[in-house]
Amino acid sequence: MPNRQIVLASHNAGKLAELQTLLDPLGLQLLALPKISAVAPDETGKTFVENALIKARAAATLTGLPAIADDSGICVSALGGAPGVHSARFAGAAASDADNNRLLLQHMHDVPPEARGAEFVCVLVYLRGANDPTPLIATGTWRGVIATTPRGAAGFGYDPLFFVPALGMTSAELAREQKNVLSHRGIAARGLVAQLAMALPT
Repeated sequence: MPNRQIVLASHNAGKLAELQTLLDPLGLQLLALPKISAVAPDETGKTFVENALIKARAAATLTGLPAIADDSGICVSALGGAPGVHSARFAGAAASDADNNRLLLQHMHDVPPEARGAEFVCVLVYLRGANDPTPLIATGTWRGVIATTPRGAAGFGYDPLFFVPALGMTSAELAREQKNVLSHRGIAARGLVAQLAMALPT
């Protein structure tokens, strides 16, 4: 029987629970990154894929287990794709979600409605081991526009500013179940699970 344990390169309990639900049909157990790894690896990549691989390799090296990691952010057309891979630290290394949202609104102050397009991007990678030369990679994107003011209390990050025209709501106004179906992370997660179902030995 092959080892069915995988480490998630994150301490985020919500992310762990969300992915575990998707992995349950495959008989896989997702473990949180050990608390001893409080210092995160430097995310020096220029793409979401590169940063996800950095985190996954660090987790696999630390634990000796297969690893899953994600990297995600928001890409705004009027800003040339920024903040992109720098989304979490757009307003500085110690920036809060509110700081990042405030700065984004400042940059978008004079941008007209028709030019406020944006997309959330999530890349998930799976490594069989730290030196795996052929990682599994899944990407999810979610199109929307940047609202002029924050709306909604759910979610995190840029969710209060990510407006979905077809629904008439921001991501922060959606129920969790609805967001998981539509979101970039949900799409990427389902894509990775489909690849794992084909790649893993039975």
